Amino acid sequence: MESVEYKCPNCNADLKFSPSTQKLDCEFCLSSFTVDEIKKLCSKTENSIPPEAVQLQEDFANHTHLYRCKSCGAEIMADDQQTATFCYYCHNPVILAGKMGGEFKPDKVIGFKLTRDNAIACFKKWVGRRWFVPKDFKSQQQIEKLTGLYVPFWIADCHIEADYRAIGKKLRHWVSGNYSYTETKEYRVIRDASMLTRGVPADGETKIDDLLMEAIEPFDYREMKDFSMSYLSGFYADKYDVDKSQVFPRIRERSKQACLTFIRSTISGYSSLMPSSDQYKVTNTDWNYTMLPVWFMSYKYKDKIYEFAINGQTGKLAGTPPLSKGRLAAVCGCIGGALAAAIIVLGGVLF
Repeated sequence: MESVEYKCPNCNADLKFSPSTQKLDCEFCLSSFTVDEIKKLCSKTENSIPPEAVQLQEDFANHTHLYRCKSCGAEIMADDQQTATFCYYCHNPVILAGKMGGEFKPDKVIGFKLTRDNAIACFKKWVGRRWFVPKDFKSQQQIEKLTGLYVPFWIADCHIEADYRAIGKKLRHWVSGNYSYTETKEYRVIRDASMLTRGVPADGETKIDDLLMEAIEPFDYREMKDFSMSYLSGFYADKYDVDKSQVFPRIRERSKQACLTFIRSTISGYSSLMPSSDQYKVTNTDWNYTMLPVWFMSYKYKDKIYEFAINGQTGKLAGTPPLSKGRLAAVCGCIGGALAAAIIVLGGVLF
């Protein structure tokens, strides 16, 4: 007899039936569904993979190499024309580890719009305002480490059932004769809605800081295309090491905040608003595994790695520059010396 396995419609992990709740629960993303909900969702699922999808996976596997850094463990994906020479995270040499598996083939991609010269100009403008960075952080040798990198992202469309309830208060003040009056009216505020958050991103790479990737958002999804190996030519790409079940809590939280912001925008005219129920249930999630373009640079200073990134589509940049305490002390010393000399001269004039 064949066994039946039900997968979570949000993160694709196995669902387990809970006798206490009479629901199917996901231990990874903590979603919960009734049996009827799962039957309805599973009836819409395609159980077979189209032949053309299989061929695309095979082509991807045949023309993609995987390089591995022995120092930090990074796994770098490149096409069969690219020769990886160093790890852009720790700058150590990398070795060819073999072919990529077809299951890692992305669904979508946004190609680079910024050229390398554009990215270098952005970096020079950004670092030019930082006086106290180490001298070699601005060097040509460091600039050469700026790498065109396709970063793996999970992009989700979340179907959400929202239940928002609050008490809204309206206050009215007036004065009559010698008395001051305040009238308070309370209203029940209810928002019960089915909502859809589209294109919520979360990067699938542990070695790149999540906040850094969020800082260079948004990407323009209107330029998203079906993935093709031709986009990798001349660039590197990361192999994801964070799966859907691991990024789903981030996706869920960002979706919840988007729903809450929208719901609050529909409520006005109250002096105060006190929520009594604020619940958002993700009932289904549609995923796209997407490669997004980033010009990336890392810099090691005093045993700490600093990262800098530019959105390869829009040019938006973010990063944390290293601070050279020696240069800072030298500048402070010069300012202090000049100030002391000015005081001495001023003292001679006054006294």
